[in-house]
Amino acid sequence: MKNLVLSALAMVILSFGFTSCRDSKKADSVEEAIENTADKAGKAVEDAVDATGEALENAADATGEAIENAADATEEAIDDASKKVKKEVDKIEN
Repeated sequence: MKNLVLSALAMVILSFGFTSCRDSKKADSVEEAIENTADKAGKAVEDAVDATGEALENAADATGEAIENAADATEEAIDDASKKVKKEVDKIEN
């Protein structure tokens, strides 16, 4: 009877020992997975911020070029209109 109780007690102790080791390993791997995921998410956010900044800079450059082109086109249109008006005035005067 004494051997049976001691054997059962030894089995219970061993089973708790193996279970607690497994749980800590699982907890460590879960913790590492969470840290890795957080690192990857942080990197993804940084990359997104960088890409957004570059896109804004490119958009600003493109907008500036479009404004310059529009100003040049407007100036050319005014010059052309002015030349046409001068020609018409010269026709009327002669």
